[in-house]
This record gives sequence, C-alpha cells and structure tokens, in this order.
Amino acid sequence: MGILTFDNDDESNSYFVTNPLDPKEFRRQGHMIIDFIADYYENIERYQVLSQVEPNYLRKLLPESAPYSPESIETILQDVQKYIIPGITHWQSPNYFAYFPSSGSIAGFLGEMLSTGFNVVGFNWMSSPAATELECIVMDWLGEMLKLPKSFLFSGNGGGVLQGTTCEAILCTLTAARDQMLSQVGREKMEKLVVYGSDQTHSAIQKAAKISGINPMNFRAVKTTKSTSFGLCPKSLRDVVQADVQAGLVPFFLCATVGTTSTNAIDPIGPLCEVAKDYSIWVHVDAAYAGSACICPEFRHFIDGIEGANSFTLNAHKWFFTTLDCCCLWVKDPGTLIKSLSTNPAYLRNKATDSKQVVDYKDWQITLSRRFRAMKLWLVLRSYGVANLRFFLRSHVKMAKLFEELVRLDNRFEVVAPRKFALVCFRVLPKPNVKKVYENDEKALDLERVNKLNQKLLDSINRSGHVYMCPTVVDGVYIIRCAIGATLTEERHVIMAWKVVQKHADALHSRY
Repeated sequence: MGILTFDNDDESNSYFVTNPLDPKEFRRQGHMIIDFIADYYENIERYQVLSQVEPNYLRKLLPESAPYSPESIETILQDVQKYIIPGITHWQSPNYFAYFPSSGSIAGFLGEMLSTGFNVVGFNWMSSPAATELECIVMDWLGEMLKLPKSFLFSGNGGGVLQGTTCEAILCTLTAARDQMLSQVGREKMEKLVVYGSDQTHSAIQKAAKISGINPMNFRAVKTTKSTSFGLCPKSLRDVVQADVQAGLVPFFLCATVGTTSTNAIDPIGPLCEVAKDYSIWVHVDAAYAGSACICPEFRHFIDGIEGANSFTLNAHKWFFTTLDCCCLWVKDPGTLIKSLSTNPAYLRNKATDSKQVVDYKDWQITLSRRFRAMKLWLVLRSYGVANLRFFLRSHVKMAKLFEELVRLDNRFEVVAPRKFALVCFRVLPKPNVKKVYENDEKALDLERVNKLNQKLLDSINRSGHVYMCPTVVDGVYIIRCAIGATLTEERHVIMAWKVVQKHADALHSRY
C-alpha cells in the first residue's frame, strides 16, 4: 500500500494512504478479516448470547474524536475484539432463540462479499445489467420453489424484487394500493381510506400507513381469539369492513400474515382474499419468517389461496440462510408499483429504459440507489440447492418439536399457542398442578401474578448469558418465545436451553 510521508511541522508525525483500494493490501487485510470472523464462529459459544453492557459503555472506551493519522488493521481488529464484541448480542450463536433467526451461511456471507466487492449501484438496467437480470432470475427461481402462481413471476405477468426489509416492501405495496384506489374514487377521498390487519399483525403495517398519509384513525386491528389460534377470522374482517363502508369510508388494503411475530398464527389467505375481492381491497401477504418453510411440500398449504392476493413477501435473511438484508417481494401487477414509485429525470434516461424491454428496479422501491442483493441469494440457492435448504429448515422444525415435548413433559409449564414451524410459545405456572386444574379456565388464574413470574423467569434466563429468548403478550398473557433457527444450533443446544429454563424455574419456585 502506498504511503506518503510529510516532513513539515504540521505533518511530521503523520503518514497518508495513497491508494485505499490497493489490491495487494486488500488481499492481505481481507485474509485477516476472514480469519478473524472464522475464529469468531469457532468460539461463538464462549460468549454470553445477550450483551451484558450498560448504555453508553462504548463512549467511555473510545477516543472523543476520529484519528488524524491512519491506524493499522491489526490495531483496529484488537479493538473490535476488546470493545465491540462485548457489546454484540450474538445473533449467530447456537444458543440464540430470541425474536426470529437471522440465519447466515458461508454462501450468504461470500455472496455479500462479492456484492460489496463489485460495489455497483444498480438503480436501473443500464447501471449494471447483470445485477438487474440476476435479480429477475433468482426471484423467479424462488417463486417456483414456493409454487407461487405464474401471475407473480416474470415468466407470467408479475415479477419479484429484493427489498431491504418487509417494512419497506409493505410501504411500497401500500403506497401502490393507495394510489390505485384514489385513481378510482378521487384524491379528495384520501382521508377516508382504511387499512386492515389483525391485532397480531406486525407493527410495520401501522408505520407504513402513517408514512403513506393514511388517517391514523383509519387503521383497523381486527381482534383475534384463542379459538382461531389468533388467526384473523374472515367473518370478523367482513363485519368491520362492512361497517366502514356504511360509514362512508373506503377500504383499500389488507395485510394478512402467515406466521405472526408473537405466536406464528396463520391468517387464512383464501377466505380473506374472498372478502377483500368483494370490496376491491389490495391483499398483501406477509410471510416474512414462515414463508421460507413453504418450499417444503408439507408446509406449502399454509399459503394456499395466494392466487387471490396482490403481493407476497418473505425475508430470506430470517430463515433462508441469506445475510441481512434481503426481503423478497412478489407482485401480480408491477405496473401499480411503477406508477406510484417511478421517477424519470433527464440524467437517468437511456435507450434501454425507453425500449420498455428491461426492468428498472429504482421504480419498484423507495430509494434510488440499491445494492446487488441478488448475488448472495444466487449463491445460497446454487451452493445448497433445494434439497439441502429443505433439510436445514426441517431440522429446525424437528428441534422445535423436541423443545415443545420437553415443555409438555414438565407439569410446571404449558405450551400457550400451537407450534406450527420452529417457534415454541410457553410459560411457567406458579404451582406444579395448577395447569391441570385451570387449563381451560384462564380467568381462574391470577393472571398478573403468573405474568410477573414469567417476566422474572425470562429476565433471569437472559441475564445468565447462556441462552437468549424474548417475550410477547397475547390476549393479556405474558409468553416466553423460543425461536429455533440459528444456523449453528444443534439438538444439544436445544436440550441445554431447556435445562437452563428448568434451572431458573427451580430457583424461582423455591422463592415464590
């Protein structure tokens, strides 16, 4: 790497890098980074899963200002080990069971390296034809693996795009649905537009509605019940929509979920689409987590009825071994997105775009610039193939079944919601036999007491650093979630996690 030194007083103790992309130096430092990360994964079980640092810990450890002169990569990596790793919650740890997984893989990581190495800004076809065309191809490949209707694929009349997250994808589809409806009823009806979800729908829908200018009073979180396993009831939706229509409002967007965040509840897509069809409501299906499992034939039925929807998403960065960020969005009518999101200033015009024979992904998303995300998804699909990907997913489901069985074998605990994929929702009860007495009479339990007990249990588990799980509250019940899906997790980790839960439950029961 070229170094330029100065002899004057101001620069006497300084040196400057003359080529920040020198291939030889890149190779040397790159190997060091790969070795560092490989060592991190080799030793990841030694770290406490949930970072135990206090707020603002890092500001006390790092200098107040950036260095004037360069520092060596060796020095920087020492500081990563010393200061940064203690402040990381280790999402790739085999003992990570919180939220949903952010599963990585060698292929996903190396694909990210290639993408970053090329560092293209593929906002339209001309800016990097391979980036656009590979994205079109892998989205059709994955759509075919999911057995999506032809109408969602480029090989039909639809198409797919890689967004950053589901939050972005929902905002894009909601905006397209808004404009489509306003073109029919008149823009003066903006204040009357209504968005629908359930009380289990991800908060991303409310944020998207807010950003899109929807009246905050016009978001409907339709109540779900335990009798439908917290899935959205089509009759309940119809009743709410009909009431809005009678009040002079304009229903226009429904977000149905396959695998809700709290409990993996399944909204019945087909029947919900039938309701939506009667009122010309755009249906978006959010399968951010569970959609990946639908490449397995035994899980495909969870998205039956998808042919009636307008758009569909899954996050490959959750449970499809593709590093963050990589949200897959398919739409039946790309033209609706393009009408709402396209821009065409003089500096972006070109013959390829004018020919109408290419895809310009800038018009399918919020931002102009975009990353070459298709590279990592392509590597994952090619490196593992459908057979291995199904095997990985099934192994996680199998381990979740094991954890569920362990919960059921201990009469101090109960499984709170049906397990459908690799998420187990459970809680501890105050007395060993209380479950048998009150299993069907939730009101007989001192709910506040039970909730506080579970909160204390989870806090104790997570403070131990051995495993990390997270909570949710459904219908007033505090629930502990165990989401299995980290790439490195094996059966022994699941068994150990249950032993940790039992150990901390023992300590709690001895005090309460």
